[in-house]
Formats: sequence, C-alpha cells, structure tokens
Amino acid sequence: MFTEAILPLLNNFVYIRVHKVKHVFSFVECKSVIRRLKLQDLMMVATCLLIRTFISFLLVVLLMQSQTWAFMPFAFLSSSSVTHKEITRAAILNTTVQLCRSQALSQGRDFVMPRTLTEGSVAAACSSSASTKAFIGSVGKIADNNAAVDLPTHHFFNPIYHFDDETFLRGRDLITAGVGIVKVSVKEQSYEAARAKLGEVLHTLQDFYSHSNWIELGNDTPYPNLIKPSSLIENIADSETCKSCIGSNCKGNILEEVLIQKKLTSGYFNIFSFKKPKGKCSHGGLIDFTSYTEPKGGINKDKFSSDHGDQHMDAVKVAIAATSDLLEDIRAAVGDSQFLRLMGLTQASVLCFVIDTTGSMSDDIAEVRRITSSIIDSKTGSANQPSEYILVPFNDPEYGPLTRTTDPDEFKRKINALTADGGGDAPEMCLSGLQLALTGSPPQTEIFVFTDADAKDLSLKSTVLALIERTKSSVSFLLTNALSARRRRSSGGQQDGQQQFTSRLSNPLNEVYQDLAQASGGQAIEVTKATLPQATSIIVDTSSSSLVTVFQAVRNPAKAETFSFFVDSTLQNLTIYITGNSPSYTITSPSGLSQTSSQPSGSLGLIEKVGNFHTLHPNVSDPTGMWLISINSTQPYTVKVLGQSGVDFLFNFIELSDWPHPNYAVLNSRPTANSNITLLVSVVGGDSVRLTEVALVEASTSTSYNGTLQEVGSDQYLVTISSIPAGEFVVRVVGQSSSSKASNNLFQRQSSTQLQASSVTVTAQANGTMEPGKTFTLPFTVATNGSGGVYNIRVSNDRSFVMTNVSSSLTLAHGGSANGTATLTVPGSTPSGSDVTVTIEAEAPGGADSNYAVLRLSVVAQVTDITPPVCEIVSVNANCSSNCSISSWDLSANMTDGNGTGIQSVTVRQGNGTLNTSTVLDRGVNVTLANYSASCCSPQVELVVVDAVGNVGTCFRSLNAAVPQSTSATSTETVTNATTPATAATSGSTIQTSTNGANGRQFLPVLFWLTVGTTSLYQYMQL
Repeated sequence: MFTEAILPLLNNFVYIRVHKVKHVFSFVECKSVIRRLKLQDLMMVATCLLIRTFISFLLVVLLMQSQTWAFMPFAFLSSSSVTHKEITRAAILNTTVQLCRSQALSQGRDFVMPRTLTEGSVAAACSSSASTKAFIGSVGKIADNNAAVDLPTHHFFNPIYHFDDETFLRGRDLITAGVGIVKVSVKEQSYEAARAKLGEVLHTLQDFYSHSNWIELGNDTPYPNLIKPSSLIENIADSETCKSCIGSNCKGNILEEVLIQKKLTSGYFNIFSFKKPKGKCSHGGLIDFTSYTEPKGGINKDKFSSDHGDQHMDAVKVAIAATSDLLEDIRAAVGDSQFLRLMGLTQASVLCFVIDTTGSMSDDIAEVRRITSSIIDSKTGSANQPSEYILVPFNDPEYGPLTRTTDPDEFKRKINALTADGGGDAPEMCLSGLQLALTGSPPQTEIFVFTDADAKDLSLKSTVLALIERTKSSVSFLLTNALSARRRRSSGGQQDGQQQFTSRLSNPLNEVYQDLAQASGGQAIEVTKATLPQATSIIVDTSSSSLVTVFQAVRNPAKAETFSFFVDSTLQNLTIYITGNSPSYTITSPSGLSQTSSQPSGSLGLIEKVGNFHTLHPNVSDPTGMWLISINSTQPYTVKVLGQSGVDFLFNFIELSDWPHPNYAVLNSRPTANSNITLLVSVVGGDSVRLTEVALVEASTSTSYNGTLQEVGSDQYLVTISSIPAGEFVVRVVGQSSSSKASNNLFQRQSSTQLQASSVTVTAQANGTMEPGKTFTLPFTVATNGSGGVYNIRVSNDRSFVMTNVSSSLTLAHGGSANGTATLTVPGSTPSGSDVTVTIEAEAPGGADSNYAVLRLSVVAQVTDITPPVCEIVSVNANCSSNCSISSWDLSANMTDGNGTGIQSVTVRQGNGTLNTSTVLDRGVNVTLANYSASCCSPQVELVVVDAVGNVGTCFRSLNAAVPQSTSATSTETVTNATTPATAATSGSTIQTSTNGANGRQFLPVLFWLTVGTTSLYQYMQL
C-alpha cells in the first residue's frame, strides 16, 4: 500500500547500477533494457531487488516512527506527540464551555465548571446533555477534515496549507477566506459544509506554530494577524535564516540575527527535490529532501522527536490558544446560538416532515397539523422539546422549498399554510422531496413522509439510498394509499367521492417505500386516512431526545424466527415496533411474562395495532435483562426496539494510510468488499462506558462478523474486521456500563441503517468552492477490483443545478479505473453560503454491484470587504460606591463601517448590562450609536460589532483598569479576549509532556526512493 501510494509521485524514474555505470530509465524503458542485460547482470539486479525490498519494509517502519510533516493527525496513530485532533478538541471544548458560562452568568444562573472537559461534561454544563452525541459527531467531523489536509489525495503537497516555504501571505489568505466560508455557511444553516471547512482551516492555522519560527522568536501568544485579512504579515525574512544542525542536534540552527530582528521564517519542504533558496531553513525529517542541503536539518516542532521537538509543547499551547481565538471570531460573527448549532450542542431531537400536498391529501395534512401542535404544545420547555423543525412539501412537478427553523411557532405557521391542490396524474415527486430532506437535515434525523401516491421519480431511488447510508437518517412512510387502485380526482384536484377500500391492505406500488424504510431502519406504515391518527403515535415516540436503537431485524422473505435482545438499566421508555401483514408473535420479558399478538391487552401491556403497524410499550416494573420475540409470518416483517438512554455510539468506516505519516480518511462511500475493513467507533456515555464487542450483523440472517478492538482514547475504538457480509448489514456494539444497576452491567446498541460493501469505488475531490453565476467542474474516478465492462454512471444534485458533460457510462478493464467529470452551472441567484450535495453513482454491468460518492459543496460569492467595523468609545460615566449593587455606570460608543457592507449587529460578549442601539446619518456615513449601562458589580464590557460579511470589530472597557477611551477594531492593543484559552491539560484526552531525543538520520532519502522504485520495478517486471 505504501509503495502504491508513492509510485505516481516518483516521476517514473529508477536508478540501477550495473558494471559501475548508472543508468536512468523511465518505467516504459525499463522492461526492454533489463531484457538486454546479461544473465549475471540480471542476477545482480534480482539480488538487489530482494535486499531493497527488505530495506523498504524497514524504511516504512522507520518512517512511521520518525519525524513527520505536521502535528500528527490523531493520537492512536502517534505515541509521542500532541495531535491536531487533541489541539482542535481542547480548543472547541474550552470555547464552548466558556460561551455557556458567559450565557449563564449574563442570565443570572449558576454555572458549574467541569473538572475535566469532555464532550459529555461540557454538554451537561451547558444544560444540553441530550446533545452529547451530536456534539461528539460535530467535533469528530471537524477533526476528520483537519487530518484530511495531510492526505496525499488532498493538500499534502501544497505548502500554502502548511505555511511551508515562507508562504505566509497566501497561507493567511487561505485561513481568512476559509473563515469567511464558515461564517456565511453557518448563516445559511449549512452546518455540515461549515464543519468541513472549519477543520481544513484549523489545520493550516495550527501548522503555523509548528512550522514557522514564531515560537523560537519568544512568542507565547498567537499571531492575531493570521485571522485578520486586513492586517499585514510583517517582517518576513528576506535573507538567509538558518545554519546547519550539528549532527542530529538542531538547537540554535536559526541564525542569531533572524531572532534579534524578529524575522519571520518557516521551513522549506520537498520530497522530490534537494533545492531550496540559499541559506533558508528546512522543515526537516526523513522524507524532506531539502533538509539534506546546506543548511542541513530542520525547524519543525511537530513531535517531541522533531528537530525542534524540545519546543513541541510550546507550539501546542499557542496552537490551542490560536484555535480558540479563531473560534471566538466565528462565534462573534454568527452569534452564540448559531455557534452552538455549528458544534451540534443544541441538537436533540429533530421534527422533520416530507408532505405530499396534492389534491387528495387534505385529511393527511390536517393530521400533520394536529400531531405537530400536540408535540410542540406538550414538549415545549421540556428535555424532549425538538431542537429543530424541518418541512419539505412536494407536489407534481414542484417540490420544496425546505424550511428549517428552531422556532416552533414558525413551524406551526408553515404547516398551517399548507393546502392540498394539484397533482393530476397518480405518481408524485416524493423521492425528490425526500432527497431534499436528507441533505438539508442534520445527520441521524428521523424523517416522516406522508403520501397517498406512488413515486414518479423512481430514478432517484439509488440516490436516496446512498444519502440514507451517508447521513444514517431513518425514514418512515405513513402511506394512506393502501388500495388496489389509485383514488380518482375531480378536475379541481379534490378527491372524487369516497375511497373504496378493499380487503387487501398492502399496495404493491409501495414497494419502493418499503425498501427505503427497511434500508434506513424506519417503518413503511400502510393505513387508511381514517386510521392515520392512530399511526402518528410513532412520531411522538421518536421525537424524544436521546433515542437509541437496541435491536432491529428485517426478514424479507419471511421466516419463523426467535430474536433476543438485552435491555440495560439506563434504558427508559422501551418501545417495540413490529411491522407486517398479520404476523403472529409472542413477546417474553426477562421475568418470564409473555404476551401474544392475539392478546391486545396482557401482562406486558397494551398492543396497539393500526394497519400493518404494531406497537408495544412494555409496562413492567423492571425491564432489565434478556427479552425474546418469536415471530411466525408468511409475509415480510420488521422488528425494531427503541428506548431513551445516554449510552449510544457513533461510527465511520475509515481507510488507514501509512504515508506520508500514519493517518486515516473517512470514507464517503461504501467500504471495499472482500477485504479487511476498519471502523472508528465513538462511545457516548462518558468514562463509565466501555465496549467489549463490535460486530457487523447480516441483515437477512443475524450472522455476526466480530471485529478486533483497540481503544485509542477519548472514548474511541479502532475496530478491524477481517471479513464482511456479502449483503446488507448493520453495526452492533456490546459493552459494559459501570453506571448500570444490573449485576452484569451489559448493554447493546445497534445502528438503524443497513449498509453494504462494494467491489466498485468512486472517488471525487472538489477543488475550491462554487460561485453564483458560474460553472464548476467536478472530476471523479471509478475503479473496480472485480470484473470490467461498461459501468452506468448517474450524477445528481439536490438543488436542481443544470449539469453538463456528464458521461452516462464508463468502460473499465478488469481491476481497472476510468475518469469522468460533471460540470454544474450555479444560478446567479443562489445565496452565498448555501451548499449543494452532489451524488455520483457507478453501477457495475448487470446491476449486481454499485457504489457512490457523496460530496457537499459550498456556494460562496466573492468578498471584497475585508475591513472590520470600527468601534470608538465616546464617553464613560461611572458613579460606583463601595456597595456595587446600588450603583451603576454607562458607556457610549460610535460604530462605523466606512465603505464596507454595513454594520449588521452589535452584541455584548462580556458584561451583564443593557445595550441599546440606534443608527444616524453623519456627513453621509451611517453611524451606529451604542449605549450600554450596567451595575457596578459588572465592571467590564466588550461590545462586538459585525458587518454584513462577518468581519468582526470589538470595543472593551473595564472600570478596574486604565484603558483607552477610544478603541478601534483594527488596533490589536485594544482588543481583549473575553476568556483565557485552555491549555492542553484542560481537555479530557491525555497529553504527554515528556520529551524524547531526536532520531538520527540513519538513511538518506535517495536510498528511500531507490528502494521504493526498484521494488515497484520488480513487481512491474514480474521477475
């Protein structure tokens, strides 16, 4: 794998020494040249190849343990450094907890600071324990995209992303442009795109402190100009900067005059060339060719064993502080509420409806109104109140728009405004509406689709399946077309006469809905319009917070089977769903109580039946222990067991990489079939929870494929599974919880989404962002490790952007690959900050195998306003006595934005007082007047001024210290942080503080490339 990763980068050259003459050949020439060599020469070559193959293995091991090119991405792949993930996590946890503390104090509430910062402890301190899972997922998303910058398929070779080669200006521009994208994306509620871009930006920012000489210059605070596009990057070195290290000792290799004059420099890095500007520093490390050219050695602080590894922790601490500063800038621009949503910290349950609004849906819409009002009215103010409301109507041919709000009253108004009209022919645009809901909702959302028609847009089925797999959202259909024939409509679109019901409940036109429901772990509930209100109880159940799946099974075709599942003591509100036509079943509790499907009311409670949907809420004093469900049915059926618990899990399929340093990439497609697979599993529940088993469970048979677990810190596990089911499967975890009251402390959880592997791979990497009114070309590659042939290609997007130059098919050889492109035209009216989800699908000949790539691309307009607003304190009046509670003070300030986009908001970030603002026109300039008053018990205030594109300015005043009366957002001396950034010790993860000596340079990179090249030549020639 290591060799194959490097081959494309070698420029196709190999060195072979024969008869004391060095020949340089391209791979194209090598085959014919070697055939002309004499037998003894071939023996020499073969011997060298075998030796170098062995050395190659040693070099790979050395490289994995030696110096690297950036802060290591993840702790479980590093034994002696603080990682990008730990830096990012520490800063996010600190910034978030400080935000919650500030909110609590400003509202007069007590706030208890956690002793150790973890996602769970911060969520609890922020009164959002139900958001812990979403918080973990959001932090993980940001960290994953941070690490991806170092992948060869992403930005490893681009010095700008790492501040190498003294690319300070372009690196700063990369950061500030990226921060701008994050801000506009958050404003448009494109949180997933914002998290991805934020992770990428943070990598570059953090690398500055490891790759430059900022720390060596004696700085112990961040460089603020890196996140200010209007500020200069000053005093960049314009002459020689380094001298050679003495052996492996690189202390003092930066020239003294550089340090005295405070010149800014960074190391040069290249894996292809020894060249660098004369006298310049190198990055350093085994694979950095430039570090073997005078001046030799490097200055990076990526690890304790790096050339400047003795300052690794200094760089880490400042990188954490810089990350906190950038997060505070985003917080100021988007506001506290939006910042918490970016972090997933206010996401509990989400109420998401996709509703058919054609002519015959009046009764269904009325029921949606009723159940919406019931949920909102009963749960407002409780822990189970939905944190977000999403609505997508669909008709024919129109569908959308998507409405996404946190305001329950606004959601009610949108629901009440729906009318049933139009439609005409029977099928409707159901899957188009569902596609929009899947891409516009948070991951793992429970989505409910209401319709009484079959789907017109069946071509989107595979796209919707791909989105279900990627988002892990659950889709349930409430179908009121349980008839053998479609209802008739009058010319006005209303229902013509009463529905004529037949004894046959299941409608064959609903097969696509049943397939999608089963794949997502949802339900396909077939009822009449009259009985629909009985079925909507599922919405009430699943709109609760902290919902977990304990067990799930699908049998299609049906067969008699007994299922078992374990209920732990942390589970509350246990619910059992069985969906199917006339199933016969018996449910048995751990205490031996049982109830059959023929007993509507029994020892376990009331079995509610409506249409094909059966529900039991067990009414037993202690549900803890092993439950049994025995089912006999001639028709397909599903079983699902849910409950509420703080113990759950998250997972991603990942692909491990050894080069250029140990790393991994999260797959945005199906894992590879017929090979080992790796999962990264995160446990929700805190230190009291640990996993003992992770398995892939075959959906059709419940056969388990167990994995090998490696605990890697921060409640994460690396799971390796040597074989994978041939068909659909789910992920099941089993573990122990020390907080459980049960004697054995066991718990089990299961993923809802059915997944599958594929011999086909689809990879795509977007370069840059889309811009309104312009075209964007997206290249992609389809490959197979199976048979070749003509592969069908489908490319779709959820915004209905026009796509051109899309091949409908690609021809692949056996084990081969082919490239394709798709060009999207972005309408000029597309709001800046919105995103588009593009799904690229490849289907093998015969349709037996397929895979996809799902990309979320940002649409961002060019920004010319990079200057923050200016804040000037005009007056301060204080009359504070010894008893602060009976006295007050006030402040007046003027705020302007010059020729910028205009002031959008003024808020108080620090202080517990009252702010009033007004706007006046002064000599042609809009001036925002701010008046702030507070008790003398709150002697400090920081005002935050934000313009229309997210530039941030601040004013700070303290009665306890002498500060300038007039402050400007562009003056660094007047900008004061409201909080102190956390150091590495504040995070829940373990950060080592011991240092290791630098490794000696035991091998030259020439030998490294020779080894890889000749080993590859050996494979190529099949000697």
